[in-house]
Amino acid sequence: MAGHPREKVIPDEVHQNQILRELYLKELRTQKLYTQYHVNPLRKIHTITRKPMSWHDNLEEPADARFLNLIHHTAQGPRKKYPETQTENQEVGWDLEPLVNPERHDRRLNYFRVCSDITLYKAKTWGLGDDRHK
Repeated sequence: MAGHPREKVIPDEVHQNQILRELYLKELRTQKLYTQYHVNPLRKIHTITRKPMSWHDNLEEPADARFLNLIHHTAQGPRKKYPETQTENQEVGWDLEPLVNPERHDRRLNYFRVCSDITLYKAKTWGLGDDRHK
């Protein structure tokens, strides 16, 4: 019956040696020594880059205008490449013109640091580390 567990038979040393010998002979039968190697035609081959300091690899080649235009186009910033934003992150900072005219003399938008005699005195006492005036 499938539901009842069988008692496990513990093999002796001779039986274990026979199993290992059969495994070893099976490995020897299926083992094949390769002496000729070739490239698999079904697999893509990775190109190997040339050596930068080699004189015969650095011969002058004609410049490819299409490739140079593509490189120059990709080096430009997104504002020069596209008329509008391409992603949501580009929307922040796309328009560089300020919404409000930055007039420096307008007191409603610019709160400059104003110093008086009292503030200068307090700044100097704090700079000296005087704890009595805190």
